[in-house]
Amino acid sequence: MNTNEEIRAKEVRLVKEDGEQLGVVDIDTALKTAREAEQDLVELVPDAKPPVCKIMDYKRYLYDQKQKAKEAKKNQKQTQLKEMKLRPGTEEADYQVKLRKIVSFLEDQDKVKVTIRFRGREMAHQDIGRQQLERIIEDTADIANVEQPPKMEGRQMGMLLGPTKKKQ
Repeated sequence: MNTNEEIRAKEVRLVKEDGEQLGVVDIDTALKTAREAEQDLVELVPDAKPPVCKIMDYKRYLYDQKQKAKEAKKNQKQTQLKEMKLRPGTEEADYQVKLRKIVSFLEDQDKVKVTIRFRGREMAHQDIGRQQLERIIEDTADIANVEQPPKMEGRQMGMLLGPTKKKQ
């Protein structure tokens, strides 16, 4: 955004700080008017014919823009990736505890990576691990969608669940 002497146009459409239109004036008149008001001349729409310039306190304008950006950033929720690890021999009670935790992560709009680690001879029973992951998919079907289906990665099988979008 150009200010004061940086503006290269010969004529500009001038707007006062309160929004009052002063019409199309030459750049010297616009700069003189801005100096008399002890303000800056700021080019808001450089692509217009003629460019639109406003008389304002440029530093105050930048400060307000920074505050708006900070407020918008503060109101954003960062989606996090949570991980839940299981084993092929996970018992029913432990499964239910882990399922409740997965559901709470998804309700908080976080993504969940579910992994099943195989050790030693458990590698021969990959079908049990896949059944566990399929069961989790079924149990969370109403609040989650599968972003990465179950697949083997070395000695562990994993999948990624994402929250379904909230209906507003």
